[in-house]
This record gives sequence, structure tokens and C-alpha cells, in this order.
Amino acid sequence: MKVTLLGTGSPLPDPNRAGPSTLVSSGSHNVVVDCGRACVMRLVGAGVMPPFVNLVLLTHLHSDHICDLNDLVTTRWITTPAAMASPLKIVGPVGTRRVVEGMLEMLALDEQYRLAHHEDLRTVGGMKIDVVELVAGDAHEHGDLVVRAFRTDHRPVEPTLGYRIEHDGKAAALAGDTIPCDELYDLCRDADVYVQTVLRDDLVKQLAQLLPGNAGRLTDILDYHSTVEQAGQTASRSGVKHLLLTHYVPAMQSGAEDEWRRVAAAHYSGPITLGPDLTYVEI
Repeated sequence: MKVTLLGTGSPLPDPNRAGPSTLVSSGSHNVVVDCGRACVMRLVGAGVMPPFVNLVLLTHLHSDHICDLNDLVTTRWITTPAAMASPLKIVGPVGTRRVVEGMLEMLALDEQYRLAHHEDLRTVGGMKIDVVELVAGDAHEHGDLVVRAFRTDHRPVEPTLGYRIEHDGKAAALAGDTIPCDELYDLCRDADVYVQTVLRDDLVKQLAQLLPGNAGRLTDILDYHSTVEQAGQTASRSGVKHLLLTHYVPAMQSGAEDEWRRVAAAHYSGPITLGPDLTYVEI
């Protein structure tokens, strides 16, 4: 199993970091977890073309986690040979179906144009998507891969889910945006890798002082994201084998990796990986 950070950014635009998105590859499976800005570009950078993505998991429906979903859906459709065509399965919390239906309405004219122009697309029909909405406690089988859904705490955003992806004896826990909670510990328990979106509360507070016009909005985010310290504490408490950090708020500057790693390492003695887009671990 290989876990690649396609995008390590956040809602705050950064020229060097795509939006939140993670690729889990195991056997014949390529699973994209969240679809932040530029995730399709990073997907290709990771060596996986869109036709080979067979499952998308959405942790929640904040715009920074879904804004490139339409690009993945469209690009996969128009680049998949007719002989390989199959519906794209999109799994997410309640509300996902509404988002996908709205997205398809937005893309309806583009779909019409392409069907009119390309005979081979017409032979297989338009964009085909299977939407599966999960609630906490559900287990979803995708071939020989199992996805288990856990409640996370990103309130006032509800519902939100973290996913435990199990395949070939390995388990990856992808928490999404959340603060520590009992369900997060259950999600991560004994996982081979735990992927956590994080912020540095000290740096966010400094940024708020520099941008007083947005200070309230910036400090608001402190109460519904895990800090780097909390990610280390969760990893230690849950007995995970490898901690992988992403969605750095504010954007982690080049050369600051060791500083961020030390913050987590004060609470977790196992391996900690972080870095630029396309950083990966193999388990």
C-alpha cells in the first residue's frame, strides 16, 4: 500500500501546494480521498492517470476538499477509452448526492458538447457516477478493499467522516479535518499509517495579528482542526505505526519540515512524514 499526499495545502492559496487530496494505491486500487484544487494535476504527477482512479472518498463537503471533483470526473470521462469505461464511485457523508447532482448540472452543457463531437463517447453514454452515502459505523466493500467510516468532529460542519482503508493486510486511517475525539482514536487504532490534516496554532495566531481584518476568521479555525501536537498525541494514543501530516495551516515553508516534525515528535516516538505535494509513504 502506498499513500501519496497529492495536495498539502488549505483554503489559503499557495503557489506550491495543491488543495487537500490524498491517493491510496494498493493492488489494482487507486483511491482518491478528497479533491482539492489541482488534485488532477498532482494525480498525474504521482503517475496515475484519471482513468485508473476507481474510487473517490469525500471526508466532508467543505469547498477546499471538493472543488476539483468536477475536474476529476470530467477528465476521467473524456480520457477513458470506450473499452475501459465504467462508472466512477464517489463515497461520502450524507449530502454527497446533492453535491454530485449539482456538479453534474453544472457540467451538463460541457457533456452535451462532447457527446455531440465524439462518436466513441456516445457509444458509452455520458458521465456515469455511482454515489454512495455512508454514515458512521458503515463498512463499504469495493472489490477486495474495505472502507470503514468513522464519525469525526469538525463541527459546525456535520456530518463528517474519517475512513479506514483496509487491503491486503494493511490499514490506512485518513481522518480529514477533525479535532481529537473517541471516534478518531477508534479510526486510528493500530493503523499502519495515519494521515491527519493539521495546523500550527501558534503560527495561525501570529498570522491573525498581521491581518487584523481577517483575525476573527483565522482564529475561528483553531477550534475545529487538529494541531500538530494533537496529531502526535492521537498517533501515540492509538498505537499507529506511521504518522503522515498534511493540509498545513498556515502553509509550511520550505526548510521548516524539521521544526514541524519536532512539534509532533514531542508526543509521538514513531516515524513522522511531512513535506511538499507528492510526498508518500509505502507500508
